[in-house]
Amino acid sequence: MKRTLLHLLFWMVYLLQDSMLEFLWVSPSVQHYSTSQQWWMAMHAGACLLLPKLLFTYCVIYFTIPALLQGKRLWREIGKGLLLLCVTIVAYRLVAQYYMNVYVYPDIFKPSPLFSPVLVLFAFMDIGCVSGIAITLKLLRTQLGAKEREKNLVKEKLETELRFLRNQINPHFLFNTLNNIYALARKQSPQTAPVVLKLSQLLRFMLYESGSGQVTVAAEIRVLNDYLELEKIRYNNRLQLQFSLNVDDETRLIAPLLLLPFVENAFKHGVSESRFHSFVHIQLTLQNGLLTFQIENTCENGNAAISDKIGLSNVRRQLQLMYGEHHLQISNGTDTFSVHLTINLNSYAKI
Repeated sequence: MKRTLLHLLFWMVYLLQDSMLEFLWVSPSVQHYSTSQQWWMAMHAGACLLLPKLLFTYCVIYFTIPALLQGKRLWREIGKGLLLLCVTIVAYRLVAQYYMNVYVYPDIFKPSPLFSPVLVLFAFMDIGCVSGIAITLKLLRTQLGAKEREKNLVKEKLETELRFLRNQINPHFLFNTLNNIYALARKQSPQTAPVVLKLSQLLRFMLYESGSGQVTVAAEIRVLNDYLELEKIRYNNRLQLQFSLNVDDETRLIAPLLLLPFVENAFKHGVSESRFHSFVHIQLTLQNGLLTFQIENTCENGNAAISDKIGLSNVRRQLQLMYGEHHLQISNGTDTFSVHLTINLNSYAKI
């Protein structure tokens, strides 16, 4: 319905413009008619000559252009277009000669050749002008529609990829935590129940909060704290843990579970594989939307070289998808492993 109205509006505007030009062109020859009669004659002439223009325009739009876009034979379609143009010019001249000159301007135009070069050229220019505008608008609309479809396809692909990455991280985290609970249960540790409680809180966050595009920085910090509490229970005095915060606005939004894989990695591939005293130092700073996250942990013999592991490879991809301005630096030394991440939270891209 909307498309039909737009088409009607286009042709009404064109008819008004064409009638105005017709009125200005023939008015010196029809001075013996009133102004209203002159306008009516101009509208009548414009309307009768509009029919062949409509025929040519819509045949090109709905037959020739789709055939060319589908990759059909180029020269055959061009030949059909030229043949259609010739038919339209013939129809135009027949309408002008045997209808407009006879019934619209009977006392103005004198008999003239049906296909004189000047009249054929005039018909070609008159048809080509409006048809060219209409065809250009159609091609422009087709191109914009194709770009919009392509944009939507890219958006759907990125959304699907992002959901896949997050769904990979959750089982990865759950697997690690269940390993912790299993180790405590084998020792019949009284800390098993508190660990299960912490795990339930984390799972509640993953199920009911992390599904949204962003969460507050306060919620992300709470998840990190809960995870660190789980690890402190597991490692007890063997672990030296520092978590320092300098946040100017905890209501700032951040992609959920974006920082947790770095903390998981520090324990799974650092602390858990160290035989002696271990440490994990974490510093999170947020100032004016610029978040800086640094984490350093012990490792033995470069055991923390995990650039190809699920957690960090996924978080790299998430950063690429969601934040246009970020910098991730990973340093893997002989005894320590460190991550330095900077994100401009204002550069979040809504997929």
